[in-house]
Amino acid sequence: MMNSATITSNITIGEGHPLTLIGGPCVIESEDFTLKMADEIKQVCDRLSIPFIFKSSFDKANRTSINSFRGQAIYEGLEILQKVKEKIGVPVLTDIHESSQAAIAAEVVDVLQIPAFLCRQTDLLVAAAETGRVVNVKKGQFLAPWDMKNVVRKLETSGARNILLTERGTSFGYNALVVDYRSLPQMRAFGYPIVFDATHSVQMPGGQGDKSGGQRHFVPTLARAAAAVGIDALFMEVHADPDNAPSDGPNMIPLEQLEAVLKPILQIRAAVAQS
Repeated sequence: MMNSATITSNITIGEGHPLTLIGGPCVIESEDFTLKMADEIKQVCDRLSIPFIFKSSFDKANRTSINSFRGQAIYEGLEILQKVKEKIGVPVLTDIHESSQAAIAAEVVDVLQIPAFLCRQTDLLVAAAETGRVVNVKKGQFLAPWDMKNVVRKLETSGARNILLTERGTSFGYNALVVDYRSLPQMRAFGYPIVFDATHSVQMPGGQGDKSGGQRHFVPTLARAAAAVGIDALFMEVHADPDNAPSDGPNMIPLEQLEAVLKPILQIRAAVAQS
């Protein structure tokens, strides 16, 4: 087992390495908007001297309503992510929802992400592992942290060596999530870097009837707590105008607030490292 994951030649996530931000809009809306967001988030990360992985999904296959905006077709979406890599100079991460998407997406992206709802889908995990790319698995809202050992085993058996495990909240009744911070050290015990998804942890799934709600004002609080417990990367969806975003707006952080949100998180993590 490993306690770090190599993303690129100059970005490693894990013990002894800087906190990495995985961030960006929930879904790819357009080429221009995606490039603009990647560039502006990178500028924030450069000022704070932290590594940055751009995140945006070419398709959101698990939207609440059949009428909800899902994003782009896979090839169009991957073409935009390729331009992010080339023009902005940062690695990229995107979700995959079907095993047939793994090899196609791996031709472009640096990290393949397995959505929480699909974390037990064996064929999807195997296909992602077989690409040789870094695989980030979000712990299902329905899954105990210790049961992620079976997810890890599926990936390891299929050849994955660079694995990230993400906490994104646990179902707490209807339309609500709660974060049990014990899950962070419990999943770390499997030997892989731990990511905290601060924005999906405040989501209210299906909370607005035909779409999900959220409580973004709690994102900084939960992220600071996670940093105090111990994380290797922070996942935050960020948008220039979240109130008008086509997906996950209620829980995304406004771009203009990102730097102020990150600063105390980095201070807490530094203090923990020195303790």
